[in-house]
Parts: sequence; C-alpha cells; structure tokens
Amino acid sequence: MPKTRKPNPKSQKQISNDLVNPYVNPETGETRGNPNIPSNFDQFTANEQNGVGFNRSNELSFKGDTVKPFTIGFEDIDETIMYYFKNVIRPTVIQNGNRLAVPVIYGSPERWKSTQKDGYYKDKKGAIMAPLIMFKRESIDKVRSIGNKLDANKPNLYTSWKKVYNTKNAYSNFDVLNNRIPTEQFIVNVIPDYVTINYTCAVQTYYVSQLNKIVEAVNYASDAYWGDPERFKFMATIDSFQTPIEISDNSNRVAKATFSLKIKGYIIPDNIQKQLVAIKKFNSKSQVIIGLEVEGVGSEFLTTQAKRPPVVFPGNPSEAVSASPVNQATVTYLNSNTSLDGTYVSDDTATFPAGWLTAPSGFPATSVSDFAFYVNGVLIDSANITSFTQSGGVSTLVLNTVALGYTLSATDDITAIGKFNV
Repeated sequence: MPKTRKPNPKSQKQISNDLVNPYVNPETGETRGNPNIPSNFDQFTANEQNGVGFNRSNELSFKGDTVKPFTIGFEDIDETIMYYFKNVIRPTVIQNGNRLAVPVIYGSPERWKSTQKDGYYKDKKGAIMAPLIMFKRESIDKVRSIGNKLDANKPNLYTSWKKVYNTKNAYSNFDVLNNRIPTEQFIVNVIPDYVTINYTCAVQTYYVSQLNKIVEAVNYASDAYWGDPERFKFMATIDSFQTPIEISDNSNRVAKATFSLKIKGYIIPDNIQKQLVAIKKFNSKSQVIIGLEVEGVGSEFLTTQAKRPPVVFPGNPSEAVSASPVNQATVTYLNSNTSLDGTYVSDDTATFPAGWLTAPSGFPATSVSDFAFYVNGVLIDSANITSFTQSGGVSTLVLNTVALGYTLSATDDITAIGKFNV
C-alpha cells in the first residue's frame, strides 16, 4: 500500500507567493515571474534586486488597465484614410440606374504594380474594376520645427494626461470623514516625431460623370482632419487633381483621376529604447494628515487642517459630514514656540523679558519642561537646571554650574525656546 504523507502546512510567505500571478508585458510579451522567489532573480537586474538607482514606484503595471501603452504608427495613419473614405466621404456613383458605393482599397505593391503597368486595376479574371479608389503611401518627410524629444536613447520631454478614474480612489465613508485627498493617475507619453506623409490616390470609373462626383466629394473633404473621432485624426490636404481618360486594348474607355494627399501626423514607435527609459504611468502624491494628541486630564484630538465643505448624501439631504468645532485658544497654545534671547545676570543666572502662557483647561500647568535652553548654541540638559521661574513679566533661569562644568559670562549667547507670553 502507498504510504500516506504527513501534511506540510505552507507558511504565510509561501501562500502569498502562490497568489502572485506572473505579469505578461503587453508590449514585449515578456514574462519575468515573481521577484520575491529566488529562482526568478536572474530575470531582474542587480539594480532592480537591491533598489540602488532604481525607482520601483515608476514601474506601474498595465495589468487590468483599459488604457494600453500609447503607440501610433504608419498603419494607424493609413487606417484613418480608409475610415474617412468609407464613413465620412462615402463616395457613390449611379450605374444602370442604381446607386453603388465605391470600394476603397490600399495599394499593396502587387496591386500598384498592376495598375501602373496596365493603367488601371483589374480583378483576377482580367476585368477592369470600376468604380474604384486606391491609395498608396509614397514618402515620409520629418518635420523638425514642431517638437523634439532631445535624445532618442534617453527621451527628456514627455506629455501626460490624467485618467478620469483611479482604482485607488474607491469611495468610502472613511475617506470622507478623514478628509482624504484623492490621488490622481497620469499616463505619460514621449514627445512624438512629427511627420508629413505623402500618399498617391487613384480613382477609376467607366464614365466621366461618375468621376466628377467622386472628385468633387474628395476635393470638398480637403483641408480637414481625417480619421476616426474615437481614435486619431490628422490634417489632410489635396493640392491638385489629374483627370486623364484612357482606352484599354479591348476599346473600353476608363476615366481616371490621380491626386496627391498629404497627411500631417506624428509617430510614437513601439521600440525597445522607449520601453527601457520612458516612464509610462505614475500616481500623484497622496496627502497624509497627522493630528496632534495631547495627554492631560483627558485625551483631545486636534488638527489645524482646513476641512472640506459638508458632504450631502443623495439619499438624505439632511445627512452631512462636517468638522467638529476646534478651540482656537487651545490650538494657539499648542502651536506656540517662541524664541527669546536672555540677559546675563551672574555666573549661574540669566533672565528673559517675558512671562509664560497660561495652559488651557485640562492641560498641565506651564513649567520648565515646556522650554529648551541653549548657551552658545549648545542645548542645556534639564538635569543641569536648578530652577526656571516667572514674576512680573520676567522669567529667571538658574543653572547648576557645578554639574554644567562651566559658568556663564556676559559674552555668552543665551537663548530660550518655549511657550513665552509675548
């Protein structure tokens, strides 16, 4: 019979490590595992392991985030042209009494070569496809007068935008009662490379009247922002149209129009240089409010933090959260910390030109423990103080010079800091 093994309960650390799911980077597809497990240490650099020169607070994960790391490439710009033709311009022609939508295709190398060779585009059976709109990317010109990231290997300029909702700010009555300041989350992008992309577009129809309608619609859409409003939009300009009429070998006449389309866009690539050095997401600083608790006859919690206006709940307008009234005299006493220069009287005595503040009700009476004394910038230990009294608006300090190890002189700088009534 197989032996039964004695159960070996897991430690809390083992249970916690089992709950950590390895995160797959959506940009690189890299899985680095749990950094708390020694077997995964070789996947992390030395700085990442010991924290030297490495700020882990800037390494926020995009796991479960609906916002992906921002990138935009040439295909995204190509898609804006396709979207605008199909959904905004929506070119149509009348043929055989029916209104037909004009198809729009991208001029891949094979398609464009066939068009340049024959003068028009044919289907697989050799028949002319008309009406048809085809566009192809020709050249890319970099625009250096708009923006510059300064260094491609280590970008120095960023742009950022704030997310509407942050999961760290889940609503709770505790946050309202304690005047918690919500944190804000920002998505950071490097400054893009601004470019002007030149496209060549070709339109072919059977009749000149059909061609005219398409050219008129496209010309009207020039000098506008093309693209999907939910994604990207770029300025598009068209300067001129060429409208030749060609006759094929089988005597079919084809009306054609070609024009150059310029798109002013920007590029943010998905490359390793950007991923290594660019901050992608960060949270604003969270405010921690520390109150003041004083022991006396009873405990009292005070704060000078300004409270928010009362919060009214939708269900019951009469329910509101407001700050409790604070005794201003008590706050003034607790925050008082006045510095005064003393006057030399004798080898062991100095006076200060002020009396003491009166402690509020419920607090211990003001005493020598509420003051600190310095001679030439050196703190005097309380064990070396014989007495500290007040009378007639003057406070008198008497020191134990034997325990102190020296005597006072007229040239000494004697200072006291505490609850003086000035």
